[in-house]
Amino acid sequence: MGSARGAEPTQSPREFYGEELRIRREDAGMTQEQLGERAFCSGSLIAHYEAGRRKPPSDVAMRLDDALGTGTFFYRMRRTLNAVRFPDFFAAAAEAEQRATVIEEYAATLVPGILQTEAYARAVFRAYQPSRPPAEIDQLVVNRRGRARILDKAAGQPRVWVILSENVIRAAVGGPVVMGDQVAALARLAQSGRVQVQVVPHGAGAHATMSSMLSLMRFAEEPDVAYVEALHTGWLEDDPATVQKYRYSYDLARAAALSLSASHHLLEAVAEEYARDH
Repeated sequence: MGSARGAEPTQSPREFYGEELRIRREDAGMTQEQLGERAFCSGSLIAHYEAGRRKPPSDVAMRLDDALGTGTFFYRMRRTLNAVRFPDFFAAAAEAEQRATVIEEYAATLVPGILQTEAYARAVFRAYQPSRPPAEIDQLVVNRRGRARILDKAAGQPRVWVILSENVIRAAVGGPVVMGDQVAALARLAQSGRVQVQVVPHGAGAHATMSSMLSLMRFAEEPDVAYVEALHTGWLEDDPATVQKYRYSYDLARAAALSLSASHHLLEAVAEEYARDH
């Protein structure tokens, strides 16, 4: 079988699989419901497979091949969906990030991944995993930068709001040149309006989210989720009551932060400080 017509080179393996499935289904003249009936699953599951949100079990993949007359193509292609791009604890959050319509983040120590420059991301990975071979570090950087493509989507979605502890912009990750470029990039994003950025200054003292990284995500047709991360671990929370508690903490952090305008001025001033230091 040839490659999917119209598939984007930046697609994830699941997105490629889903695109190929959609094309084969349409070529066969079947609706999602009709294919679901033949594969003994629901039409909504077919929709999830085609959107890259779900991975079909091996028995379903075999029935998809039978229904579409594709030999063992979809069964064999399942192996490509096991490629590890992110740690296990972050994989579900990375997938959710791509579907979100609104992303709100609080960062206590590091610039959020989708906003990191290449040089900043490389410095972070080298610090966390100093023994990793350079080629593996390169791949980690590519994966992280790939997440940032959501900022290139049309119509300004997802809407992104980021609250940074002042620690984030004061820690010279990678040295003054790398950090200066990173803070300047944040200032440009804030100036463009593509990302709303607020900074919680040191003078604000204690506040509700200062001890951890928090990401809140909203979707068009799914319940809100929260992702919380610590060193070498993280968890995605979808219990509505718990997500609401995280949202309350996030709102308290927003109240402690500088205004959007004052935050932008601070970002520009700090970027200039780094520029003077090299």
